Amino acid sequence: MLNAMRTRTWAPSLLLLAACGGEDNRRPMTEERQLDTGEGYVLVVTDGPSLSFERNGETLLRFEASSLSLGLVEVVDDDSNYDPYRLVEPTPLYDVPADLVFETPTSAEFVEGGEGITLALTYPGGVTAELTLSAAAPGHVAASLKTAGSRTAFVRLAPYASSDEGFYGLGEYFDSVDHRGKVRAMQIEADGSIESSYNEAHVPVPLLVGTRGWGLFVESPYPGAFSVAVDDPERIDATFGTGPASDLGVPFHLFGAGHPLDVTRHYYEVTGYPKLPARWALGPWVWRDENEDQAQVESDLDTIRDLDLATTGMWIDRPYASAVNAFDFEPTQFPDPDAMIAKMHALGFRTALWHTPYLDEEAPATAALVAEAEAEGYYPPQSAVDLNGWGTLIDFTNAEAKAWWQAKIDTYVDRGVEGFKLDYGEDVLNGLFFERTPWVFADGSDERTMHSQWQRLYHETYASRLDQSEGYFLLCRAGTYGDQTNGVIIWPGDLDANFAKHRDMVDEGGDSYVAVGGLPASVIAGLGLGPSGYPFYGADTGGYRHSPTDKEVFMRWFEQTALSTVMQIGTSANDVAWELGGDNGFDQELLDSYRVYTRLHLRLFPYLWTYAERLAEDGRPIQRALGLAHPELGLHPDDIYLLGDALLVAPVVERGATDKVVSFPEGRWVHWFTGEVFEGPTTATVDAPLGRLPLFLADDGVVPMLRPTIDTLAPTTEPARVDSYDDDVGVLWVRMVARGTASFTLFDGGTVAQRSDGGTSTISVESGGELDQGAIIELLAATAPSSVDSTEVASLADLEAAAEGWWFDASTSALFIKLPSGDSDAAISW
Repeated sequence: MLNAMRTRTWAPSLLLLAACGGEDNRRPMTEERQLDTGEGYVLVVTDGPSLSFERNGETLLRFEASSLSLGLVEVVDDDSNYDPYRLVEPTPLYDVPADLVFETPTSAEFVEGGEGITLALTYPGGVTAELTLSAAAPGHVAASLKTAGSRTAFVRLAPYASSDEGFYGLGEYFDSVDHRGKVRAMQIEADGSIESSYNEAHVPVPLLVGTRGWGLFVESPYPGAFSVAVDDPERIDATFGTGPASDLGVPFHLFGAGHPLDVTRHYYEVTGYPKLPARWALGPWVWRDENEDQAQVESDLDTIRDLDLATTGMWIDRPYASAVNAFDFEPTQFPDPDAMIAKMHALGFRTALWHTPYLDEEAPATAALVAEAEAEGYYPPQSAVDLNGWGTLIDFTNAEAKAWWQAKIDTYVDRGVEGFKLDYGEDVLNGLFFERTPWVFADGSDERTMHSQWQRLYHETYASRLDQSEGYFLLCRAGTYGDQTNGVIIWPGDLDANFAKHRDMVDEGGDSYVAVGGLPASVIAGLGLGPSGYPFYGADTGGYRHSPTDKEVFMRWFEQTALSTVMQIGTSANDVAWELGGDNGFDQELLDSYRVYTRLHLRLFPYLWTYAERLAEDGRPIQRALGLAHPELGLHPDDIYLLGDALLVAPVVERGATDKVVSFPEGRWVHWFTGEVFEGPTTATVDAPLGRLPLFLADDGVVPMLRPTIDTLAPTTEPARVDSYDDDVGVLWVRMVARGTASFTLFDGGTVAQRSDGGTSTISVESGGELDQGAIIELLAATAPSSVDSTEVASLADLEAAAEGWWFDASTSALFIKLPSGDSDAAISW
């Protein structure tokens, strides 16, 4: 029962915190109290203080007195940067306050009155704090720790978890999907040991997920750091530098779920569910880092369609305007941009532009805009160092500045631009070592919170100008908690165009550097973002730093991004798959494989979009690290994941590798391309020549797809040249494993199912409201049937032309069955 509190005789347990309030309503902690959230989740509070978050009597997280500590100084200094990351990752350039000491509560009392449980905590030196706990929903405890006085610089939550579980979430990182043994900053930090000179924390999210089915979300915009089982295999330290704002409290949440994939739903209930991008935003997208001119863009459009390369969108990266954010098209480079955009739309491409939140303060083309921004006060009242090379960011906390900028954005939207790639916007740093880098914004906020929150304003400024009914494309480099409500897709910034792991030392022809990371880092980043509240992710296929990429890197990269939520393809060297014969080794083999994988990604639209729409129901990430999806395996590989429930993906991420060691969960798994069968749980070495992604279909999986000829999701005015889903949804294609039992409900309400019993199987299809033109079912790992209650045809082409029927392909052991539109089924005897 929600918000129920039970009392029973005291028994030792764990910890919770809090306290203040008048002394007349305080009670000694001589009894155990329970906060019952419902569905078997209970918070048990006892003397110590001690707190245990339990599921049906099993402890998920426990707090002891040392788990609730305050970092105290003599007096909090408003000029200091209270960055907790430097407390756990020391540097000679950061002077820890000499008087800093972390103290734990020496006593605790219950505070009577109100709902939930409140604790009054007393720390050495007379410092007091109040912890409030409430049952927010089944499996969700909402808490807040407030301190009194002017001595608290840091708040540390340090619960204990299991020593053998994995830890996921925390946003985007490049080195490991499992955070065990890692320190994670919740903000960008200077780091001279890596090529980029900072820690690459573009999307930190203070949500940690344990594989035993719990989450800890610290809802604080202040600088933070998670030290995850670094010194103690059971202990998590989450420290936040609240400084002068400590008396406002640090809200945090405890989440419980039967499966770790379901923890993120609780997070969405607090911060908001993701706004879905447009359907066509899933891609494939193509781009060049620098377009020569309009003629090159239009030539690329024609070439893509002439070569039958499935593509839904193209964005134009810089430079295209007279100057950065001149809000025009440079007239000699793009003499007729309206005609160019019209051609994009005619050929079934959606259109986007690269953009940033600055004006080029040195360019003549933007001089009048800069003067207007200065005269009207559209810049922040106080700014620190600009990290972008163009100018100071616009102050989107200023309503007039925001409206002015949005009016400029509309000049592009009105011309037919349907999305933006939003770069940079990370100038607002919390501080540099122990010193603040002071910013002041129009709403009175400063860098101590806006180092994270400004991203949400930046993205919302653009999102609100785009199509709210159909959706839009918003590709963003940075983010923070809650930003998923702006409909953003994350791309990981500038990764290396190679197979380097994060922080590998790379030596390329005498050019030595510590790598940001290439393809391995990209895979890890996408898998970390899903449980952190960012279900849509698309890396630069082929990489960016140190391009041009080579044939092997490019092919392995597009093999992987085809099996991701968003596929976007481009590099800093302007490599495109259709320009062959250069030093990068691009050849016909690469182009043919590129055609296969871009079309595969596009064909998977019904499957991917179904999981996208399910986010509002279950909150489960679409790309799921193997260790998070199957915690029973006790394995946490960085390069094996589930895409939805049915597809196991094991991309090759090492140069020269022609096989892959794959860990399979329980059940039967069938290779997508070869039909080879693997019985899990097991680990096997799978052949993986260049051009063949290790991809496997679950025995109980259903993968609905579009027809094999599909070119785009966007509308076209040239249907004879472009096969568009918007113009004709066509026949639904579905892959399943023969003799399995499976069922799948599509986003449009239609269902596909297989029921097998002994030597018979029944395939049934119920049409939905959109994909209602019949279905072709492909059963993998099949044997020749003894009978099918339909008409046998001589070839797959004959089957596609028929209203219904079946055909067995002995060369691939695949049985194809076509069912008519409406509700229909077919019985198979084996």
